[in-house]
Amino acid sequence: MHTLLWILFSCFIGGLLSVTAAALVTMNTRTHLISHLVSYAVGAMLGAVFLEILPHAFKLTNHIEATTFVVLFGILLFFVLEKLLLWRHCHGDHCEVHDVNQDSHVSKNHQHSHDAGRSGSMIMVGDLFHNFVDGILIGSAFMVSTSVGIVTALAIIAHEIPQEVGNFLILLHSGYKKKEAFIFNLLASSFTVLGGLLAYFILESMMDWVPFILALAASSMIYVSIADLIPGLHKKTELRSTIFQVALIVLGVASVALTQWIVEG
Repeated sequence: MHTLLWILFSCFIGGLLSVTAAALVTMNTRTHLISHLVSYAVGAMLGAVFLEILPHAFKLTNHIEATTFVVLFGILLFFVLEKLLLWRHCHGDHCEVHDVNQDSHVSKNHQHSHDAGRSGSMIMVGDLFHNFVDGILIGSAFMVSTSVGIVTALAIIAHEIPQEVGNFLILLHSGYKKKEAFIFNLLASSFTVLGGLLAYFILESMMDWVPFILALAASSMIYVSIADLIPGLHKKTELRSTIFQVALIVLGVASVALTQWIVEG
């Protein structure tokens, strides 16, 4: 099989498999459990950032200071983007800016008090960058050899599943329907194919940008975890809920670490 066909096949099937596997885990989750599983999503995202994405970015560059600057810049960028989304969803008194007590007036049909899709929008932007980089990595691996490419593609699929589970949970928590969450994640996975194509045709000129694209993807996950999701967890202050939240965060980190250990071991 031609190298380009291997790249296209691996990128497409890899994205489809990771999204489908994550969907099978989350689609049957009961609605009232979504707010609890957000804790798992926090752990999975932070684990992916600090155990996989940033270490990989640092290995690919000698400009570590510039890479960390991109992370800082990305956090500020997503802060501004979220402000724009806040203004877009601001309608009179039904706005976080005007009503800090909005959560106390949420109807019974919206008990997990989603955030008008802001967290979901932020995480999808970061996922586009991450999937794009995955495509570049798969494409560059197949440029070395078919065997290296297949192993790399399998590793990326395995690494993606915990993160995609987190993405699904965040989209559901943000008020998206299950079908919408699946479609958005599937569309985001198509950027893996785009990255693979670009890697095949302009590999040498692209590789220098990979660490910075990874850093931008990491910044979106850090921002969503710290600014959007963790503050919501603080609304439940009882000891039992706190212990449960910490356990799920640790489980999210552990799932990424375990997947990484299995693949690399």
